Formats: sequence, C-alpha cells, structure tokens
Amino acid sequence: MRSSQSGSDPLDPGARGYAHRGLHYGSAFPENSLIAFAAALEFGAGIECDLRLTADGRIVVFHDADAWRMCSSRLQIGQSTREQLSRLRLGEGPIPTLESLLALVQGRVPLLLEVKVEDDLWRWVPALRRELGPYAGAFGVMSFDPRLSRLLKTNMPHVRRGLVVRDSVTPWKRRLALWLGDPDFVAVDRLALGKLWVARLRGRMPVYSWTIASAEQRAKAEVHADALIWEADGRP
Repeated sequence: MRSSQSGSDPLDPGARGYAHRGLHYGSAFPENSLIAFAAALEFGAGIECDLRLTADGRIVVFHDADAWRMCSSRLQIGQSTREQLSRLRLGEGPIPTLESLLALVQGRVPLLLEVKVEDDLWRWVPALRRELGPYAGAFGVMSFDPRLSRLLKTNMPHVRRGLVVRDSVTPWKRRLALWLGDPDFVAVDRLALGKLWVARLRGRMPVYSWTIASAEQRAKAEVHADALIWEADGRP
C-alpha cells in the first residue's frame, strides 16, 4: 500500500487495513475482546487496539478509563488490579491482557497498540518492555501523548512508535507534538485527510487514518492515507 517517498512500511497491513478495536459488532463480538481479535485474524486484517495500565502494573486491552460502558461496573481501570478486573465480563469473555492478545496473534498480522496515558506516563516503559520484549511479530506503539513516543525513542529504540493526531489540534501544538514525539508513523483523524500538512507528512512517514466507518469515507481515505483503521461499514 505504501506509495509515498519514505519507502516501505514494516507495519503495512495490506488491503484489509486495521480493524479498529478488532472486528467487533454487537454484544457477541465486543470491541477490544479476544473474540473480536480472533474475527479480525480470520478476516486477515491488522489489529488496532487500546492499552491501559492497571494499579499493579499489568497491561490490559481496554479503551475507557472505567468499566461502566463495556462491563456495567464502576471500577476504574487504572485504580484496579488485574485480579479485580479479571472478574468482569466483556461479552462472554474476560477483559484481555496484552499478554493474551500477543499469544492469540503470534505475529500473524501487524498490531497497532494505542497507549492511553493518564497519570502513569513513567510506568509505561517498564511495563511495555516486560510484555513486548519477547514478542517477535510486527507491532507499533502509538499515543496521543508525544511524551510516550519520546520515552520509547530513548528507552526502546527498536520499537516503531506513532503519534495519534486529531484534526482539531492547532498547528503549533501539532508541530510541537511531532517535534517532541519524533514518530515513525502517524495516525490521523480522517477529517484531516486531504490537507496539506497530512500530504507533507506522508512524504516523510506512513500515514494511517481513523476511524473509517463508511464506503464514502473509505474512498477518500484510500487516496490520502497508506493504511485505514476501520470499523462497521468501513470494512473493506
């Protein structure tokens, strides 16, 4: 898929792109669940997912700061232990750990791991080093917080690091984030596609776009991005 001046992309997922939070639909295949990740594997898509740290330093695959929307629980992810969270149900299964996701995928498709930074920035590098160190498959670690990318550059330089960028961010904040994070790739809000700053970035590094949710959005994104992070009717 890579067509810009910066050359090939080791995280290129191919024409089927990245399934946003796995290939999820309905209550039977919840977002960021092992069954949604298994469905993405069967479909042949790369997997995009969200990571959070528990109170005892384990990495779980979960988007929200609390478990209410997905599990009807008031538990806060970052203030709960892995054991406490293991009692919750995400559909028919548990909240996945990063370890369980890696064991499922086993390098078959590339992974985009979005770190949700709260008040735990300095705890992330030791946790990521411990859990990603033995993994031999292709993956990238990305975040809205450019400080995480900078820490990865210093402490885990072999890891491909990305910056997630909203269209609404001001130009000077975007430039500052790109300078500080010094990413290997960016994941940009689909509303930014077609803008000059995105085209310029694409000449330097791979550009992915989120979240593609319709055929119309896909048609535009395929012109302006190297890989699409999709869900629902954005499915290829």
